[in-house]
Amino acid sequence: MSPARPVLEVLESGAVHDRASARAFVDEHIAPRANGFERDGRIPEELLERMGAAGLWAPFLPRESGGADMDMVTLGEVHEEVGRGCSSVRSLLTVHTMLSWALRRWGSDAQRERWESELARGTTLGAFCLSEPGAGSDAAGIASTAVESGGGWTLNGTKKWITNGQRADLYLVFARTAGSIGAFLVPRDTPGVQVCPIPEILGTRASMLAEVTFRDVRLGPESLLGPSGFTAGMVLTGTLDLGRYSVATGSVGIIQACLEACAAYTNQREVGGSALRNLQLIQAKVSDMVTDVRAARLLCHEAGRLKDARDSTTIMATWVAKYFASTRAATHASEAVQIHGANGCGPDYPVARLYRDSKVMEIIEGSNEIQRVTIAGEAYREMKL
Repeated sequence: MSPARPVLEVLESGAVHDRASARAFVDEHIAPRANGFERDGRIPEELLERMGAAGLWAPFLPRESGGADMDMVTLGEVHEEVGRGCSSVRSLLTVHTMLSWALRRWGSDAQRERWESELARGTTLGAFCLSEPGAGSDAAGIASTAVESGGGWTLNGTKKWITNGQRADLYLVFARTAGSIGAFLVPRDTPGVQVCPIPEILGTRASMLAEVTFRDVRLGPESLLGPSGFTAGMVLTGTLDLGRYSVATGSVGIIQACLEACAAYTNQREVGGSALRNLQLIQAKVSDMVTDVRAARLLCHEAGRLKDARDSTTIMATWVAKYFASTRAATHASEAVQIHGANGCGPDYPVARLYRDSKVMEIIEGSNEIQRVTIAGEAYREMKL
């Protein structure tokens, strides 16, 4: 594990507790620097500390653990605002949220006592290790193994495309056991853990992706999250649903960022002595952004409301929200580049980054093709066909 990092004093504006405070934080600390994060291929430690001081890492955790008891609707709004500023930063929040939520929901008292407050403060950062070379995020294709030995476990395998894998202090690793799939809490500094950065990716270039290999990693019995044998149906489903929700809200943030960038650009850019905003084709593109961002936001709000109500239909609501928001983000990011013309292809405006990031949203946490099959299957089941 990396050395403990000092946590900055709470910002003058206070902790992030709703959309307005999240927007203020993003406008000051994230959005103006997002293109630089992308060029550097990482998020600076100073920002990670500021996020901890603002309570951004796991605000849904209880107050006694350092969280804010934030509801899921508000959490979605916060992730939307962060996604508006930088999808790479939002991706770090996503995987940290997945690990923290799984620990809170399924961890033992001892596991929560050990890790929860550090996760809430961001002094320990988490990553979610499911995807593997050749299998992607298909849980049925997991080849990593965890074998019981000496009262604990021996973990072997390789995970790929791990968001925040380069920087995380604690990994939630899914591996095949004798009878099922288990989820294991693995500190980065455990002997046998090897981290290889993945550079030059298409989008979310500052999300610090890595390939993480586990070679004869010895774990104690306390590393297993939840009872052995129930992971695939409970921990895995719940954490992926929450990750999908974060990606959906982050995709709404991308659409909003495209709208704001295009409105500002077309207001000041002139063609033939008239601002671009006066052209009807431009107005049509902007009106579509306005409509779709509102529709996507409402779908995410419904998914969050159902999560707060502990309604199982939230899983399908999240599928629908993620599918719609991610496809619309890709469409409008492409239009945003088109509106900016040659400027949209360069480094001086955010739309090229938004375009690259939006493509990633159509793939992660369930590709659009998988989503369409799942959504259609649910429609037939609801109609009993």
